[in-house]
Amino acid sequence: HIISLSDIGANGRNSNVLLFMLQGKGLFAKKSIKKGDTIFLERPLVSAQFLWNALYKYKACEYCLRALETAEENARRLSGNPGLSLPHPELCRVRPELHQACPQCQVMYCSSECRQAAADQYHRVLCLGSSQDDPDHPINKLKDAWRSMHYPPETSSIMLMARMVAVVKQAKDKAHWQKLFSHFCSRTGNEEEEIAHKLLGEKFRGQLVLLHSLFKSALYDEHLSRWFVPEGFRSLFALVGTNGQGIGTSSLSRWVHACDALELPAQQKEQLDSFIDQLYKDIEKETGDFLNCEGSGLFLLQSSCNHSCIPNAEASFPDNNFLLQLSALSDINPGEEICISYLDCCQRDRSRHSRHKILRENYLFVCSCPKCVSQMDELDMTSEEEEEEEGEAEGETEGDEMEDEMTDV
Repeated sequence: HIISLSDIGANGRNSNVLLFMLQGKGLFAKKSIKKGDTIFLERPLVSAQFLWNALYKYKACEYCLRALETAEENARRLSGNPGLSLPHPELCRVRPELHQACPQCQVMYCSSECRQAAADQYHRVLCLGSSQDDPDHPINKLKDAWRSMHYPPETSSIMLMARMVAVVKQAKDKAHWQKLFSHFCSRTGNEEEEIAHKLLGEKFRGQLVLLHSLFKSALYDEHLSRWFVPEGFRSLFALVGTNGQGIGTSSLSRWVHACDALELPAQQKEQLDSFIDQLYKDIEKETGDFLNCEGSGLFLLQSSCNHSCIPNAEASFPDNNFLLQLSALSDINPGEEICISYLDCCQRDRSRHSRHKILRENYLFVCSCPKCVSQMDELDMTSEEEEEEEGEAEGETEGDEMEDEMTDV
């Protein structure tokens, strides 16, 4: 089932989906869900490409984040080989003939439908027109300030906050959208556990004051005055940092998956696999780990999933755009909570102490999942590798520390 805004009532429930129920801050199965089943599909309320990602020519639809480069164009850029030709080009699903630009500012969309959806939802407020490349435009000054504080690998964007403002500004029913956004957790701290979000600490006060000033100059709206006072801005910042779900799209990755599914004679299959292996080696040498168009979005139902260090569900983006698919990693019984992991695979393999440190600083809670409970008797120590990493971080300058911290929203 695809979840849309019309399906979600004020209390966050979805009457059309039989697989689960939303109950407070948590998602629970209403009937048995088998491993591999799709639990739901959901579109974000808002999404945005990361600013450094866009600056480095990762071309994505401004609305749905679908990759706009063909697989061959993508492979040529990432490998640094402009003469590269991919076998089986017919497997690439990118359709450049359908792409459309905004007539005013020339940002690109994958289709006329996406261009119209963006215009109807937020783009009329954010369109810079002929000022698209003007460094003195207030929105461009805001983007530049964010990039100077938040280096790759990126995990969030100030433009997600900008789109929240733009959506409310353009909406006929402003109260409806404000109510939808109010469902997201926006705590700047957890007084019970004496935890504060690490990006809202004292050493980032100057950066937050600058971002707040630029944000207010670029986007102020009297209907949203509470978002523009200092504490409201901090809450908005915490909302995006805590709830933003990363989105990755890649035309090359889709082409590779299509190649894997081809039924070919053994020799041809071996040659194709060898070509792809070498391509990824060339890309790693030229570009490193940054392969995808990347951004983040705010998803009402997905953000209601609580964390577990041994999750029974995970999110993916199988349509190569912002449409999120939540799938079961194991069988889930009726009444059982559906949990995802807020940590990546490498972080989940770390010690309990290290996992708790990440979750406390970024999500403001102490995890009590079965894995953490079973490891309660472990010493509050990191592994040797983690201690070395922390030691190196402590030896950096304060400015470098700020850059590292700002990449971990």
